[in-house]
Amino acid sequence: MNMDLQKVKRLPITVALMVGAFVATLNETLLGNALPVMMGELQVGATTIQWLSAAYLLVVGTLIPITAFIQQWLTSRQLFFTAMLTFLLGTIFAAIAPNFSFLLVGRVIQALGTGLIIPLLMNTLLIIFPAEKRGSIMGVLFLIFTFAPAIGPTLSGMILAALDWRWLFYTIIPITLISIIVGYFYLVNVTVITKPKVDVLSIILSTIGFGGVVYGFSTTGTESWSNPQVFGSIIIGGISLVLFVIRQLRISNPILEIRTFKFPMFSLSILLMIVVMMSMFATTTLLPMFLQSVLLVSAFHSGLIMLPGSVVNGLMSPVAGKLFDKLGARVIIIPGLLIVSIAMYFFTWFTLESTALYIIIAHCLLMIGVALVLVPVQTYGLNQITPEYYAHGSAIFSTLQQVAGAIGTSLFIATMSARSQSHLAQSTNQNDVTVQLTASVAGYSDTFMLGFVISLIAVMVSLFIRKKAKEKLSN
Repeated sequence: MNMDLQKVKRLPITVALMVGAFVATLNETLLGNALPVMMGELQVGATTIQWLSAAYLLVVGTLIPITAFIQQWLTSRQLFFTAMLTFLLGTIFAAIAPNFSFLLVGRVIQALGTGLIIPLLMNTLLIIFPAEKRGSIMGVLFLIFTFAPAIGPTLSGMILAALDWRWLFYTIIPITLISIIVGYFYLVNVTVITKPKVDVLSIILSTIGFGGVVYGFSTTGTESWSNPQVFGSIIIGGISLVLFVIRQLRISNPILEIRTFKFPMFSLSILLMIVVMMSMFATTTLLPMFLQSVLLVSAFHSGLIMLPGSVVNGLMSPVAGKLFDKLGARVIIIPGLLIVSIAMYFFTWFTLESTALYIIIAHCLLMIGVALVLVPVQTYGLNQITPEYYAHGSAIFSTLQQVAGAIGTSLFIATMSARSQSHLAQSTNQNDVTVQLTASVAGYSDTFMLGFVISLIAVMVSLFIRKKAKEKLSN
């Protein structure tokens, strides 16, 4: 690359990209508390309204894998404005939507912008920041990636308390415009345009593969595993992914460079990231369910109970990044995974008498551990690959985060439902409300025990992280 990266104005570029990523990831959960209200106004059922969230995640999950290819066709500025203007258009569509169909189209358009901006942000940061500063900047990045969606339900509850659901979209329009304006003045092109041949078959296989897997696992929240809609989507998606991988290894210009996995520590980092993302996404889903269905807490108050953990995670992410820059990966990631394991064990002690304070402390502990793992493990993994793999490595991390979240959530919810039913079946008075709640608590406890075991396995895997991994960077 001919550009002198020392002359690049990193701060405004980072601000423009991160503001865009903030509003994009915030939208993943912003509608949570609004769905019941929107069901009444738009006159649709629960199954239909869920598509506003499911479609968003589905589009993001299917688009991210091909962003590495897109970044070889469009400059940084072109991709940024394409992403943010698309997101802005979708937001306006959703805000003025006269009916559900129009609103769903707006959400899909929003998701297209989100799927483009996240990998662009990560790849740009890898290029403009030297290796010794990446931990710190990735820490700030993860503050956004975890804090924005975490505050979504709480923020939506506050907005809905005073305004109607359309303001969930109106309020993010000016923030999006700020990102676009800053990007217009300061964002420069930092990627190399090679314009490789478009392999249509790879794009089709990628879309069907990742889309099928994410959709299939996500649907398990409302459908049983025996439903063809669930297992059929997962099987078709799995077969398509196998064919996609084979195709990428055979063609000269792959859409997603699978050979990125030839770097052992990158592959190990991916494995650790998947385990932690499964635990975090599943717990973020299960805790509100436990609070609302077992402890009978309102949706708004459950959001408030979850908020301290999100805040702690946001504050710890930059700290974890700075610690990584100073101390390296092993001394941060291994203790982080131990903290995750301890938190998961604390969750197994939930009872009908569990207090909000106990749940807040356990959740804060989990989110501290997650911050200590996710920021260093992703920075460490991406530091192992050579510059030509940056876009692919970022796309792989972003894609597998979505897949891990979908799989982790469905696995934990399915386990919770099965174990709760098993405990209830052992009772002689299954119609008693207290017995049902006790069985549910036992089901949650068993599920968190599964998370505890998985996190312990991750601890053992993390012992293989090299103390001094050889850098392969040329910044």
